[in-house]
Amino acid sequence: MRTAVVLFTRDLRVHDNPALALSVRAAEHVVPLFVHDPSLPAGENRRRFLGECLDDLRDSLRRRGGDMAELRGDPVREAVRVAKAVGADGIAVAADVSGYARSRERRLSEACAAERLAFETFPGVTIVPPSEVRPGGGGSHYKVFTPYYRAWRSASWRDVLGAPRAISLPGNMPKSWLKSGTSGGGGEAAGRRRLSAWISQLGSYGESHDDLAADRTSRLSPHLHFGCLSPREVAARVDGRDGAEPFLRQLCWRDFYHQVLFAFPKLRREAYRSGAEDSWRDEQDALQAWQEGRTGVPIVDAGMRQLLTEGWMHNRARLITASYLTKHLHVDWRAGGDHFFDLLLDGDVANNYGNWQWVAGTGNDTKPYRRFNPLRQAERFDPTGDYVRRYVPELSNIPGKAVHEPWKQSTSLRRGYPAPLDLDVG
Repeated sequence: MRTAVVLFTRDLRVHDNPALALSVRAAEHVVPLFVHDPSLPAGENRRRFLGECLDDLRDSLRRRGGDMAELRGDPVREAVRVAKAVGADGIAVAADVSGYARSRERRLSEACAAERLAFETFPGVTIVPPSEVRPGGGGSHYKVFTPYYRAWRSASWRDVLGAPRAISLPGNMPKSWLKSGTSGGGGEAAGRRRLSAWISQLGSYGESHDDLAADRTSRLSPHLHFGCLSPREVAARVDGRDGAEPFLRQLCWRDFYHQVLFAFPKLRREAYRSGAEDSWRDEQDALQAWQEGRTGVPIVDAGMRQLLTEGWMHNRARLITASYLTKHLHVDWRAGGDHFFDLLLDGDVANNYGNWQWVAGTGNDTKPYRRFNPLRQAERFDPTGDYVRRYVPELSNIPGKAVHEPWKQSTSLRRGYPAPLDLDVG
């Protein structure tokens, strides 16, 4: 093959990128391409982070003699247009699982066939491809995590691929497609630095990752979402180390929800378990108070304010805040999922809505009536109250775990902090 176009989507990296690495091996010239699709909504946090990821990827490609075309429009139309303009023989892309991504792949396949271009998808978004691990008895996918985890751990994982040493652009690639880069906190280089620094804490992950104030989670999820880090390479770097198993389970949850979404494309809008829907309340005031972090329940408000200020939330806080909205306020999980999706740097359809349905009792939880008592959760996972005081400054003068029960404090101590919403908060 003389020239190939590599369409980047959620694989914004040069290390362990099968679509890029194998295209460089197969073709004399490679055109890296990213297309901003205006039909995909994204909040300000994700747009900023995406821009930093693209700048970093462009720098990495340039250090290897390449570059990246960055265009705007329909990715299928633009990819085919680029391929024709440079005389490419084919287009490569990382396979993904959302309904939108799979539609894009079908359209690309059809458009390439019409133009007599080769088209191929590659793994890379997950550790194990979603259709590779299936239950016995002819089931399309695993519905429960634990048996999936056992099968996932025993599956054959592909080899980790190195970054291409050199990338050759075709001589007729228009300069107008190329942009200058800037520096930022997103991107592969930043993700790899974070991973290397965090691995030293892996041994204590199992005991400390639920500690809200300590904040000892990896914070790698935004880098995994945008593909700045390869989940397969992350797994390879931690597997076999002391304390790795609890973290590998978290990576497996990510793959688990991707295979759920692959089998149930309506995960974002329809209940996964038939007949599991609750009679949701139309409580717009309660929803708004929850979104703004002023429910009057400190641990809930701390999590929601962390989301507003950082575009990220500790995973334990995600469970607490989601349970409070769905099981205490009885507000539809879709409203909560959409709010998270708009603000989270790591927001993607599979993990976000899979977790929301799990908490709401409509998804893959084997105990669908489970609900988290926010006060007990706070006392267990924020026993000194430091997490709450960090994000709810109105309560900074209340010492110790008393911060979790501000309604018992005087108005002067609460400094205007609201009482809990007058709804079922048992």
